[in-house]
Amino acid sequence: MAGSHIAITNGVVFTGDALISDRAVLLKGTEIVGVVAAAEIPADAEIVDAMGGYVVPGFVDLQIYGGGSRLFSADPTKVALDEIAGALVKSGTTSFMITMATNTMEVIDEALQALHDYHHPALLGLHLEGPYLNPEKRGAHPEAYIRRPEKSEISSLLERAGTSLRMMTIAPEQFDDGIIDLLLHHGILLSAGHSNATFDEAARGFQKGIRAVTHLFNAMSPFHHRNTGLPGATFQSGTASASIIADGIHVDYQTLAISKRLLDDRLFLITDAVVAVDKGTYTHVFMGDRYTLPDGTLSGSALTMMQAVANCVRHAGIPLEEALRMATSYPASLIGANHLGRIAAGATANLVLFDDNYTVRSVFLEGASQ
Repeated sequence: MAGSHIAITNGVVFTGDALISDRAVLLKGTEIVGVVAAAEIPADAEIVDAMGGYVVPGFVDLQIYGGGSRLFSADPTKVALDEIAGALVKSGTTSFMITMATNTMEVIDEALQALHDYHHPALLGLHLEGPYLNPEKRGAHPEAYIRRPEKSEISSLLERAGTSLRMMTIAPEQFDDGIIDLLLHHGILLSAGHSNATFDEAARGFQKGIRAVTHLFNAMSPFHHRNTGLPGATFQSGTASASIIADGIHVDYQTLAISKRLLDDRLFLITDAVVAVDKGTYTHVFMGDRYTLPDGTLSGSALTMMQAVANCVRHAGIPLEEALRMATSYPASLIGANHLGRIAAGATANLVLFDDNYTVRSVFLEGASQ
């Protein structure tokens, strides 16, 4: 019956704070009513049996390029966004930033046009990774399209983007204070990445308001004992949060474990996932457990967020509760979305049910079973 309650029972519920048993998650409409005892379940509620599995908040991925068979940069259309969103939600990612790496301004504008009046309950907005990066740390980004930041160009970009653009990866050493202030004034979450910043340059960027770091250790100045670079500045910052790709390929699992120990609640998961594509600026070739450019350059992961959580637990000694926070409440908090990433009264009813093998069994998006 429309508007009636749904009760998810017989599960181990992760509220965002703790794992609890012998409680049901009660939903009504698009929101969570609360975590309740069996006696509090309304008589007319639809019962969903979690069969002893885990009931957790939907995953939040702030950096993903595509899903299904679509890469957004190769197909910046609403049709592609529909397929990407549908595939991601089924995998457990109920909130995501569609990401576009360095590209021509024409393709970036096509993406902005597609996003202009597009709405999907899982889409948080656009994460623009580039084109204002350091070519020395470009990774898979084509040098021909990397640009020096100019205030007039970025002002125009912000005007065209409207509210679609939510996050940007920038090389802080390439930016002057005025342009950083401009981006922050427009509410853009800035993340340092594809950067050859020294410790001092990175620390200055954090002091100016850069609040995140993109795929820690990948495509950035290395952590060296005489110059700790961007990773060292991240560790020493009291404020900057860092994303990390937990596939054991982009970073070793020991690097993940060490980073977690140093950063604690400032480390969060992204997938950085792409799909195989042979058109557009990027040619991503699937190599069985990763994607590369045709020349072998590592270009993106084959992760899902569920797999990233499992890898944290299985290979880096991170407790399940903490791995789940890295995939839910930590990224949600970073973007100020306190209605996401937790199971509590008033939160959005985005939920993932999975089993002991980390296999997603069912997903709820705004209270609707997917």
